[in-house]
Amino acid sequence: MTDLPTSRIDLKAVLHSSAPTIAKDDHSEGMSYLQSVPRRMVTLYLPLSIIVVVLLFPFYWMGLTAIKPDEQLLDLDRYNPFWTWNPTFKHFYKLLFESHYPMWLWNTMYVAVCATILSIIASVLAAYAIVRLRYKGANLVGGLIFLAYLVPPSILFIPLATVVFQYGLFDSPMALILTYPTILIPFSTWLLMGYFKTIPFELEECALIDGASRWQILIKIVLPLAIPGLISAFIFCFTLCWNEFIYALTFLQSTSNKTVPVAIVNEFVDGDIYRWGSLMAGALAGSLPLVILYAFFVEHYVSAMTGAVKE
Repeated sequence: MTDLPTSRIDLKAVLHSSAPTIAKDDHSEGMSYLQSVPRRMVTLYLPLSIIVVVLLFPFYWMGLTAIKPDEQLLDLDRYNPFWTWNPTFKHFYKLLFESHYPMWLWNTMYVAVCATILSIIASVLAAYAIVRLRYKGANLVGGLIFLAYLVPPSILFIPLATVVFQYGLFDSPMALILTYPTILIPFSTWLLMGYFKTIPFELEECALIDGASRWQILIKIVLPLAIPGLISAFIFCFTLCWNEFIYALTFLQSTSNKTVPVAIVNEFVDGDIYRWGSLMAGALAGSLPLVILYAFFVEHYVSAMTGAVKE
């Protein structure tokens, strides 16, 4: 009888002393591959280095071509194609002060902002109606909207060009502002539907009991909680508008109304002569606004995700 308590104490001591050891062994065994420097080089640093080089090399080549003198761009046998010791900003000077590039940049910004705002407003209303207003066939409508996004623009631009010409919008920024939502709204609506579904419906029921209208619920409850989805949809729409080429090439003709993707190709290519310095300078300068936009919105996207409502 006197040995029982002692055995219990010994058993507890053994359990307490062995538990941390087992946990420590499991932890060290699971992370042991990180302790080996050669293995870490092969499994971590080498793949990351390859990915970084593959992703950043096009931007390096674009920036290098933009600052190379003309003779180094044409004679690759005498000059190193991957480096230059005599950089020049002549191509940027011609781009900014001897062409209509500032006007093209303004046209691109104007079209992208207007089309994005119009698409976001329509997508918010459509997504909320499909997700929250319960009616027969809501899921079918959502699926059809997403299928509309799968239609390639190369098929739609021909009938849209006929409509634009008949309404007298040809060769004007309004033609792009009204046609871009045809490819922006379907995907943005599908994206926002997923975010709206994560918001608990009980919040809206409580607001309805308190006398709030559907419009007040959308503005004061749903949209603040769906900020990550709105930011994602905005980035998608703005980027697609900024880089779009087919519609801008078809609907715009005069030099003063062109956007950056179309203008730098049409104005800096003379037959079979490519002015690579000006082309790369225009592409590099045209990508900087998107880089700044991403740098700004990614921070807000991450901060908004921390406050997102989880179902």
